[in-house]
Order: sequence, then structure tokens, then C-alpha cells
Amino acid sequence: MPATISVNSAEFPIPEDPRTTLLDFLREHVGLTGTKKGCDHGQCGACTVLVNGVRINSCLSLAAMHEGDAVTTIEGLGTSDAPSALQRAFVAHDAFQCGYCTPGQICSATALLDEIANDWPSDASGSLEDRITATDDEIRERMSGNLCRCGAYANILAAIREVAREHRT
Repeated sequence: MPATISVNSAEFPIPEDPRTTLLDFLREHVGLTGTKKGCDHGQCGACTVLVNGVRINSCLSLAAMHEGDAVTTIEGLGTSDAPSALQRAFVAHDAFQCGYCTPGQICSATALLDEIANDWPSDASGSLEDRITATDDEIRERMSGNLCRCGAYANILAAIREVAREHRT
């Protein structure tokens, strides 16, 4: 039985070339182009996906490293008919301009909400023991790996803040 990676709940064989990045695997082998290739150096966050619920820069990870892992891309978070809460909030708050970086931001924000719900502290957390809340500083710190030059930061913050209020009830 060939080694596989689960992508959005479907199984795909690991590519034969062990040098294939997870990003290239998703885009070129699986055909999911929602995950974007930005800087290709792990600095912009446009390629952010979730691996077993944890966000990673897919351009810095080899596909062969993810045998048996569950990868979730922007296509796996929602559909145009049934968008996720974050996807709806990004639209409602006009939290994108060109949209190129938006898939990575939404994947990162999805993980952010789970991190906060699980009380995982960040550098912006006031205490390592207190309950973590989705303050503006907390959201900004956790989204700092997703760079965007389009100037929509305030709207992205508003979209995440809205869903964060509903996520941890």
C-alpha cells in the first residue's frame, strides 16, 4: 500500500520526488490552487495550511514528511455554498483587497482560534496561567506570520475578533 497524505479528507499518494514541498504537492499534484506561493521562503504566510490542526508554512515542509497526516487547505475549510465562519466574517468585514494572501490568513486565523480556545499562550499573553482572550494584541501577535501589503489589517482584525467572540463560548 503506497504512503498517502490526507488532504481535506481525501487520500493522495506521496509524490515520488522526495524534494517536493507540501505547497507544490498541494498545487501541482492534488490540484488545489487556493494555497498560494508567495515568497517561497516562509516569510509571508500566503502558503499557510493546517497539518493535524496546526498551522505551518507549506513552502518550508516536504510532502514526504507528512505521511499519514491530515492536511487542511482553504478549500477544506468551507465552500462557496457553505463558507466557514471566518470566511463569512472576512467577506462581511471586507478583510481582503486582492485576495492573494487571504487563504493563508484564514487558515492561520482558524488555527489561532483553536490556540486561544485551548489557552495556548503567545508572546502577547499577559500570563501563562490565565485564560487567554482574543484581544487585539493577541490576534495581531498570532497573525504576525502572515504578511500582507494591501493595508487591510484593521479589517482582518475585525473579522477574526468577530468570530473569536463566538468561537469560545
